[in-house]
Amino acid sequence: MPRGARRPDWATIPNAVTLLRFLLLVPVCVLLVDGGPDPLAVILLLVWALTDWVDGLLARALHQTSRIGAIIDPIADRLGLVGVVLSLALAGVLSWIPLGVIALVDIVLLALAGRTAAGGALPVSRVGKARTAVLMSAVFLLAAAAAWLPAAIPALRVLVWIGVLLHVIAGVGYLLSALRHRGGGEDRAPAWRR
Repeated sequence: MPRGARRPDWATIPNAVTLLRFLLLVPVCVLLVDGGPDPLAVILLLVWALTDWVDGLLARALHQTSRIGAIIDPIADRLGLVGVVLSLALAGVLSWIPLGVIALVDIVLLALAGRTAAGGALPVSRVGKARTAVLMSAVFLLAAAAAWLPAAIPALRVLVWIGVLLHVIAGVGYLLSALRHRGGGEDRAPAWRR
């Protein structure tokens, strides 16, 4: 890039890490389903989960926040969690009910708050951050337990349900925030510009 030229808003290192998360999802899910979680599947799942933390860390450290990053990061989270939970259900490690609840909340949010979120008016809440951390930790630990310590699976299923409950609470919060915004409530600056 010539000196003094501005990089496009989307061309950031954090966005490249988020794209890596999308690409890693396919082999992670295939390995989780194909014969159940094994050590390679668990290692790739850990790398996939860590990319969520790494892209945020890099965005702050390099001052490379972007509107496209604010949009694709939560999409990568949602798509990834649904894919991993689906894979664990297909492998028989987890029941289908958590997947149904997560998918239902995401569909309702997409239908009723998707436009507001795409406009940058729904900043990530504390409950949303906690939900993501609990669900990512739970699915990783569940896959690891299936590979190495099956006796821990029942306790980790409880952790998944705690994450699902936080998902519902966060979803209700985002929906109410979107409805307030649509109804002419406080117009907040998009999270990516703060």
